[in-house]
Amino acid sequence: MGGFAGTVLRDDMGTAVELAGPVGRVVSLVPSLTEALAAGAPGVLVGATRWCTHPPGLRVARVRGTKNPDRRAVAALRPDLVVANKEENRELDVRRLREAGIPVWVTVVETVPEALASLERLFTQALDRPVPDWLRAAERLWTGPPPRPRARVAVPIWRDPWMVVGSATFAGDLLARLGMENAFARDPGRYPRADPAELDRAGLDTIVLPDEPYPFAPGDGPEAFTRTPTALIEGRLLTWYGPSLVTARTELAARLGAGGAGG
Repeated sequence: MGGFAGTVLRDDMGTAVELAGPVGRVVSLVPSLTEALAAGAPGVLVGATRWCTHPPGLRVARVRGTKNPDRRAVAALRPDLVVANKEENRELDVRRLREAGIPVWVTVVETVPEALASLERLFTQALDRPVPDWLRAAERLWTGPPPRPRARVAVPIWRDPWMVVGSATFAGDLLARLGMENAFARDPGRYPRADPAELDRAGLDTIVLPDEPYPFAPGDGPEAFTRTPTALIEGRLLTWYGPSLVTARTELAARLGAGGAGG
């Protein structure tokens, strides 16, 4: 473990993060990490973005969004550490915070195993705390090779333009571990554009419509597909890496296991 005065650690990017002392005040710029920290290190969070909606009722200062955090507000909270993510946050904001003398821990998460390892590293090294029980439970649930695919799916995450989950994404890896073949898993893009009419003719078993980042809903998304069954799901179960991993396998399997019809 680490987290004591003078400690120099390496985050997921391999960047040196020097801590001036024990980490007791944290600002999170990532919704998944906000929920993870609230559940695994109660009391350390002093700031989060407005998109940090879990746990419900979290009472901390809000520092705007993931892509445009208010860096002055972050600094005013006097954090011992800011946690960020390579995909969700801008390199510019990370650099400016570091230039202001604020340690920033950047996570890199593209697979479920990477998420589990990253979270364990955050707790045991950056925070100098034991691994939370919920993280151990998630490790038990998600450890092991993916099963043989039993359904072929596509996962739009935006419309106008329509974009889908592509390669090298946490959501894509999680789907594979549920036995779902992502039709765009070999696309060179992580979130390529897709024509909904083509998706409807692609021989998919299900088109999975999460409620974030685009808020797909019963009247906004399923109507674009007349041939292929759709499944509306809670996006947090598919894209968040934190306590939601404990229930995500059961809940998503129940929603998608029979083909996902019913959007």
